[in-house]
Amino acid sequence: MAETYRGTATVGERTEEESSSQGPLELIPRFRGQGYGPDEVRKRREWVEERTGARLEHVGSFSIPSEQMRGNIENPIGAAQVPLAVAGPLEIRGQHAHGRLYVPLATTEGALVRSYERGMLALSRSGGATARVLRDENRVAPIFELDSVEEALDFTESLSDHLAEIRTAAQATTRHGKLLGIEVFPLGRRAIVSFRFATGDAHGMNMIVKAADRACRWIVEHTAARGYLVFSGFGSEKRVSGSLLGGGKGKHVVAGARLPERVVRTFLGSSAQEMAELWSSTVLGHLQSGAVGYNGHYANGLTALFLATGQDVANVAGSAVGITHFEATGDGDLHASVSLPSLILATVGGGTGQGTARECLEMLGCLGGGKARKLAEIAAATLLAGELSMAAAIASGEFVDAHESYGRNRPEPDGSEAPDAGTGTDK
Repeated sequence: MAETYRGTATVGERTEEESSSQGPLELIPRFRGQGYGPDEVRKRREWVEERTGARLEHVGSFSIPSEQMRGNIENPIGAAQVPLAVAGPLEIRGQHAHGRLYVPLATTEGALVRSYERGMLALSRSGGATARVLRDENRVAPIFELDSVEEALDFTESLSDHLAEIRTAAQATTRHGKLLGIEVFPLGRRAIVSFRFATGDAHGMNMIVKAADRACRWIVEHTAARGYLVFSGFGSEKRVSGSLLGGGKGKHVVAGARLPERVVRTFLGSSAQEMAELWSSTVLGHLQSGAVGYNGHYANGLTALFLATGQDVANVAGSAVGITHFEATGDGDLHASVSLPSLILATVGGGTGQGTARECLEMLGCLGGGKARKLAEIAAATLLAGELSMAAAIASGEFVDAHESYGRNRPEPDGSEAPDAGTGTDK
């Protein structure tokens, strides 16, 4: 293609002239300007079709202006489409989210939306879920090298004396990020420094890494530290760790509700005592497996909500760390709660401002600045609904039947379509 521009190969790339046992290596067309125009996206997609034999009709049917993909993806050929549903009503009594909401969920898992909706209805019939954001920050944790254990200990003890200078250096790189504080952890002759930032309504990881890097340069210039790596692994970015239960990586949000006995029986088909007994039994399984936290399926609801609202879906890994609790009260009611100490989400930046994500955030009244804490409360209440419904399905013995009813999109053996799904968990 004469109009392509290959430039300098990046790590792992080779020029087209280099060959392998399977013939010349062909780089994906880059085009000048990296190819975000509609014609360039179409030509790249046709290039893929020619080399793979696949027909990319649906991939090429998208409504997002391709130029708006710049900065969010490279080598675009179209868009992936995931079925989008709405669940509700969900009544929330939060500091930021108030009233009755209908929640967009994007998924291909049958029975999921109906299950969440059942839990939402039970919460709404109980007066709604209370939700609160307790803490809101993000962190990045570089590691510094010193000459000895003694120097690492002196570095640990003295670094807080320079907090004002470190803050000035960090915040010189951003108008939005605010350095809240630092924590130092000596390890032999190295020391991890955890920088805690407020990031507003953005995820802000790129922002705070840039700020931390500037601060690290100041530290190396003015202390005994000989060098640093901007990532140590301590920050638990997009992966599970026990430290996430302590918070400090995103929003710490809780949601809870007291469900009257009649609601538990009528809408969930169970009882408070059965739900509490299920909780205590499955806690044992979590402990035996070495799980971090306790929950039924936070990742299901988070992934569906993240896909719908344009979040960085990889953050489900850490965001799904938390604790669900069911407790039977003395008068037969059920108290249920979820605690999410490290929920990462945003209402500005990334993929939140375009296409279907923008529309879904508008559905929730969460588009733009000043809305991230509202979205966090909605996420927590949504997960509470999912935990209630899943637990009730297991406790009542209907879990398998519900999935058979609502998840049956596979063809029958004779090639005909499956019969009507029936009622499943919709009690």
